[in-house]
Amino acid sequence: MKAIASTTITYPIVETFHSIQGEGVSMGVSAFFIRLAGCDVHCPWCDQKESWTINPYPSQSVEVLGEAAKRANPALVIITGGEPLMHNLDPLTAQLRGLGLRVHLETSGSHPLTGQFDWVTFSPKPFQVPHDSIYPEVDELKVVIATEKDLQWAEEQATKVPPQTVKYLQPEWNTPESQQLIYDYVLGHQDWRISLQIHKFLGVR
Repeated sequence: MKAIASTTITYPIVETFHSIQGEGVSMGVSAFFIRLAGCDVHCPWCDQKESWTINPYPSQSVEVLGEAAKRANPALVIITGGEPLMHNLDPLTAQLRGLGLRVHLETSGSHPLTGQFDWVTFSPKPFQVPHDSIYPEVDELKVVIATEKDLQWAEEQATKVPPQTVKYLQPEWNTPESQQLIYDYVLGHQDWRISLQIHKFLGVR
């Protein structure tokens, strides 16, 4: 008898966990995180460098991921990385949304947009040009700021997203002076807000 090929869709998974969303519009909300392996952006300040490579992380099926997310009963599911758009996210988001879950994406936009999302958080990096497909779908723009030059990059990106986009500046965690830089800037630019990573202050995931 001829073997039947499996049609199960899988993704390389660094980790899944239930915590709170630590930053941005949904800060403080119960969230189930799905962290996909693989990233070609390589931010120097990245706190998830272990997610850059796809190997040796195990693959999990969309069914298993959906069951885990549903069991956690979060307010939202966040697909993050790594850079999640290195993968076709259509099957994963279809599975999650089919279970009645609200699905958010965190991405640098370095690859074409796939998947259906309730919210897209776009965090572009100046050393990796974003793909044009991301801009019309952005709900939240979050730019990490280390130096004054990054503020100019943030303003350039803000001109490309929809006018209703919520815009955040986030200090680079290891650059203390960036906090004052952002504070002063937001006082004079009413379209921007400050995003802090409260999970780090709370000492949670």
